[in-house]
Amino acid sequence: MKRTLLTGNGAAAWGARLAAIDYIPAFPITPQTEILETLAYWVDNGDLDARLVTLESEHSMITAAGSSAATGVRTFTATSSQGLLHGMEMIYTVAGWRVPFVMVNVSRGLAAPLTLESDHNDIMAVRDSGCLQLHCATCQEVLDSILIAYRLAEHPDIRLPVIVNLDGFYLSYTREPATIPDNDTSRTFVGEFDSRSINFKAGAPLSHASAVLGGSTYSYFRYSQHLAAQRGLPVYEEIAEEFAQIFGRRHDAVEGYRHEDAEYLFLMIGSFATKGKEAVNSLREAGWKIGLIRPHMLRPFPAERIYTLARGKKAIAVIDQNISMGKGGVLHTELASALYGKPGAPPVLASFIGGLGGRDLPFEELFEIAKTLRDSAATGTTPSPRLLYTETEMLEMRKLQAIAGVRIPFEEVHHD
Repeated sequence: MKRTLLTGNGAAAWGARLAAIDYIPAFPITPQTEILETLAYWVDNGDLDARLVTLESEHSMITAAGSSAATGVRTFTATSSQGLLHGMEMIYTVAGWRVPFVMVNVSRGLAAPLTLESDHNDIMAVRDSGCLQLHCATCQEVLDSILIAYRLAEHPDIRLPVIVNLDGFYLSYTREPATIPDNDTSRTFVGEFDSRSINFKAGAPLSHASAVLGGSTYSYFRYSQHLAAQRGLPVYEEIAEEFAQIFGRRHDAVEGYRHEDAEYLFLMIGSFATKGKEAVNSLREAGWKIGLIRPHMLRPFPAERIYTLARGKKAIAVIDQNISMGKGGVLHTELASALYGKPGAPPVLASFIGGLGGRDLPFEELFEIAKTLRDSAATGTTPSPRLLYTETEMLEMRKLQAIAGVRIPFEEVHHD
């Protein structure tokens, strides 16, 4: 093992290399391109025995990934933001084919308006596709999750693509200390790709539920896919335990941080959860009983594990880096459905939306969220959903509108 500094993109490339991938269909997009550039450099230098092919679009790239996996080739690819959406048709298709490969998504806000910085609307858009999802908070977790993802995708009870997600810029270009496992141990852990029944041969064609089917047959295949995705949670826990035994690092499906005696909880995913932990530490020093829970696995949704960690708490704040237009935060909605009707579920489940388009999440806002939780728990009243946006930011926005000659509406945008 070697300890070094890695960016999130570099960690993703190392994870793919250590998994002994064979084929890399590629298409560049910021902030993911560095992953493919690194892999291409290794292929050219003979450090990685794989073939990298640049396709004409993400749609073709994902098609190639699914097709190669169907022939028994261990496949890796990566994308981001608009690229993920451009390949959306094939995301659903390759999941329906039940072919296992790993794709990294480097989260970036969606247009319009245009941004190159991070939020989670791109990855949330594919949560219903049938692909499993792992969300990373650190560079080390990116590398480790890719190794785990191949075991998960290729498991005979699963056979689905797995998307490993990391935040653009905040993680993709940030260097952190990380341990690169040795090659032999990594390859022993991942194992050989046993394609079994998914192996496509021209002389013995097999249906992968890709024909035009009636409703009854279609329902059977779709529900089978759903059950396979659900099996991902117990299979993941087995693989994660084995990983911990071999490498000494544990990646639970849901991480709990200082949650045991907590009265209040933050629920977050991605790299901002590391800031959430620091806020928890500061609040603990000030005497607050507060903790944090972070789903590492988002699909399948680990509802029972989250409920176990949340049971008996007074209030939870869900901090979403996404917004479902016309509804609100996606994670807040999913958590509400998971906890509804459960004995001991927290009576206050507050929704906060922040970090859109790369906007930072200052510690002061996390402290204010904690105060809101405490006050709401005391009254038993759930606060209205809030966009994390300051008065100073609104004044700056008004200045920009004035420079552009935009007439400010009579009704001001509500902000807290």
